[in-house]
Amino acid sequence: MAAAARGCGGVWYRAWQRGGGRCPAPAPRRQRVVSCNARGGAVLAGKSGIAPWVPVVGLEIHAQISSNSKLFSGSQVQFAAPPNSLVSFFDASLPGTLPVLNRRCVEAAVMTGLALNCSINKKSLFDRKHYFYADLPAGYQITQQRVPIAVNGRLSYSLCIDNKMSQMVTKTVRIKQIQLEQDSGKSLHDDTRSQTLVDLNRAGVGLMEVVMEPDMCCGEEAAAAVRELQLILQTLGSSQAVMAEGQLRVDANVSVHHPGEPYGVRTEVKNINSIRFLAKAVDYEIQRQTEELENGGTILNETRAFDSKLGCTVPMRDKEGKQDYRGWHEAYLTRLIGKKQKKIHENVGKTANTNHQQVVNIDWIHERLPDLPSVKRAKLVEQYGILPEHSFTLLNEDGLTEFFENVVKQTQMKPKKVIGWILNDLLSYLKQHSLTVKESPVSPFLLADLLNLLEKKEISSTAAKQVLAELWKGEGKTALEIVKEKELELIQDQKELEQICQAVIDGQENEVMAIKAGNQKVLNKLIGLVQRETQGRSNPVLVKQLLEKKLSE
Repeated sequence: MAAAARGCGGVWYRAWQRGGGRCPAPAPRRQRVVSCNARGGAVLAGKSGIAPWVPVVGLEIHAQISSNSKLFSGSQVQFAAPPNSLVSFFDASLPGTLPVLNRRCVEAAVMTGLALNCSINKKSLFDRKHYFYADLPAGYQITQQRVPIAVNGRLSYSLCIDNKMSQMVTKTVRIKQIQLEQDSGKSLHDDTRSQTLVDLNRAGVGLMEVVMEPDMCCGEEAAAAVRELQLILQTLGSSQAVMAEGQLRVDANVSVHHPGEPYGVRTEVKNINSIRFLAKAVDYEIQRQTEELENGGTILNETRAFDSKLGCTVPMRDKEGKQDYRGWHEAYLTRLIGKKQKKIHENVGKTANTNHQQVVNIDWIHERLPDLPSVKRAKLVEQYGILPEHSFTLLNEDGLTEFFENVVKQTQMKPKKVIGWILNDLLSYLKQHSLTVKESPVSPFLLADLLNLLEKKEISSTAAKQVLAELWKGEGKTALEIVKEKELELIQDQKELEQICQAVIDGQENEVMAIKAGNQKVLNKLIGLVQRETQGRSNPVLVKQLLEKKLSE
């Protein structure tokens, strides 16, 4: 661990020793907050007399393709299956086995390329990338390093300015390429027995590697770009992109330099499996490199990992000597060729004899692309009149858009009011109990039923919140049953309300004098007192009218 901690560099290592083995943040007087600005860049102030620093961030994202079988074999793809239960002879790299390309994986890559505004290459090749890992049985990975399936795309994403949802800016990152490749197996480390076991269930699973150009400048931008890509993949169905299951893994390349100078030496933070951790890892690495350079140190071209418990990056291996992967063409897989009629097919012998099963029609895929997240947001704003920032929240939470639309269909309340209950009340309950939208004990029907009672003025908003709390318990009661059981109906007898209002006025002489002197804000206090006396069973609008009438007498 001490060797790993030395990667924190210079004063960081000494602080790590003093801190009992923790990788600390810089001292408060030196600490920088890495933040992006709306004009497209983050600049970190340097020491006095030193030019500021410009961070540069590029990403490589591996997305597991949604497919029933692996990229080059018929083995099933299933998360958390018993170890080594989904391994074919080819996956285990037994002699004499040959790869057979999975058509579904090619279609998914083409679909993703089109959605990311890429050019689909008329010819793409498969290569062997040689390196040794215990969980890579063949000793090489089949990938598309030289001529990938898609190139030169772009991804637009939005992020908040100063964490304000009402102030959002849209930015664009260039997509260098999208390539098909096979995943490796998984090494399972047993510390108790001091041994490492290998599970090959994941070996050969189809991946799309999306390579983003270094157009980002902070963790916030990187996280926003990956979240938008995740939504696109899930919308297309080309990947489930569940990061907790390893279906979306991010490698972040980070460097810093002075304005006008060449890019600095970059480090690569590998296998980040959380959007939140991605933002933290990138910002930490920017801060670490800046601190190291200002202390007279140098940045190593190395691979690092993000330790989520310590909140810092630690070195894995250096990349100073460029590794020779001895890449060459995969002879057992034929080229993918795009014809003038915009079709890709395996070039097996003469193209005239090509089987239609070997053809992937790009036009057909393009015509059937679903609405992408940006289009969905625009439609939500136009159809329901909600704010743009609300549309982002609806799409960012899995299943929340469908929940909102189902509530709107079943209630008389306007969508602008419904969105408040969804985002402020329901979502806060879900986050408080760490539940997904699908796990919510309050269904769209139950919430719509409650909002109908509120819209009909049968209950107050205060009472509605009490009912929602009861519905959350999941006891099978309807909103109306809870209202009757708790006696939460609005008081309909105006004379009774007038008496309560008069009693409140009689007991608040100072407030009454302030209101008559022109301080109308004090009236809200009287309304609140009436609400307390009626236990939330009075209509605030009617109460205000009654109070104003009595105060003017």
